Amino acid sequence: MKILAYGLNYAPELTGIGKYSSELCEWLASRGHTVEVVTAHPYYPDWVLAEGYDNRSYQHEIRNRVKVRRCPLYLPRVVPTGKRGRILSHASFAISSVPKLLASVRQLRPDVLLAVTPSFLIAPMALAVSRMFATPSWLHVQDFELDAAFELGMLAGNNLRRAATSVESIILSKFDRISTISPRMMDRLHTKGAPPASTVKFRNWVDTEAISPANRMTRFREQLGLSDRHIVALYAGSIAAKQGIESLADAAAELQAKAPEVVFVFCGAGAMLKHLVKITAPLSNVKFLDLQPDERMRELLATADIHLIPQRAQISDLMLPSKLAPILASARPAVAMANPGTQLAIEIDGAGIAVPPSDREALSKAILKLAKDPGLRMRMGAHGRTLACTRWDKQIILSEFEARLVEIANRGRMHG
Repeated sequence: MKILAYGLNYAPELTGIGKYSSELCEWLASRGHTVEVVTAHPYYPDWVLAEGYDNRSYQHEIRNRVKVRRCPLYLPRVVPTGKRGRILSHASFAISSVPKLLASVRQLRPDVLLAVTPSFLIAPMALAVSRMFATPSWLHVQDFELDAAFELGMLAGNNLRRAATSVESIILSKFDRISTISPRMMDRLHTKGAPPASTVKFRNWVDTEAISPANRMTRFREQLGLSDRHIVALYAGSIAAKQGIESLADAAAELQAKAPEVVFVFCGAGAMLKHLVKITAPLSNVKFLDLQPDERMRELLATADIHLIPQRAQISDLMLPSKLAPILASARPAVAMANPGTQLAIEIDGAGIAVPPSDREALSKAILKLAKDPGLRMRMGAHGRTLACTRWDKQIILSEFEARLVEIANRGRMHG
């Protein structure tokens, strides 16, 4: 089978969509499929061009048997915290990628064109090209970026929202297949006009062999000057507006005197990193680490006694944090900012504690409860590991997705 993947983010980006897109494509290539990718030069989450790439030109490379076509995009001089820089960046890739997308379809003649959003700005072109070449189209939605932008105030105006939602619904209704990562997000797809018969749940995943329980006394603890008596509350991932990361800083401030053995470790990069460093500068119980490569992820996750999953209330069920599955696989409990009944709260039930996103006191109490009770941490961590192995296993999820791809590719050949 020949698959053409199209999306903004790809390896060597270490977090979020780029990580999952590259793992998917490399897994499919390892299964003997021919896989090509049209993507941007790597920049996320720092919004800085990765070393070895030239953003003034197109570049080609082979990464683990996948042919990757890189397209230039606009990168603002300052990490964007508002709408303008992000929209311009996404739009620039949507435009610059058109020649490479057309060239790839002509040369490869793929059995399936798989577009991954965000950015939704690529969806119209993916749909148009698939129709032009009679190629089955698949859209995978990692998060509902338009809804999130309006909920977080990055976009505003009722008329603009109605217009954007209308266009989004039309586009969603036209793809041959649409997938997303959670049941609640599936429901939202249907309310947006995606035909239920065309929708597929396609969870993110974790390699439960690569990420498994490990000794908490790691080199990271040594590097940070932490001993066995310290309880590490770890946040690892993108540090951006949608996380509500400031709440973790508030919890650190509250627990500094109350529970000095609890140390908050932030490992990541993103638009809000400088702000987070600034507001936690007076705190002695906060440490920072750079983003870590995959080969150190097991060790990083094992460093934690408690994992932290912040999320703003406005974006509940518009996305599901990609860090969730590795956290569960590491057999460590989580404290998640999620209201009862939301997908995140449902997913960590029994494997952690969910607290309302707006309740900073509840956040501190949950962290303190786990810090004081090693037996509870062990029981919740063990349950999380069980969930990871049964609900989030990489081989199971990708094998099911492969079967769906084969199904739609065969259907396309029959109608071709």
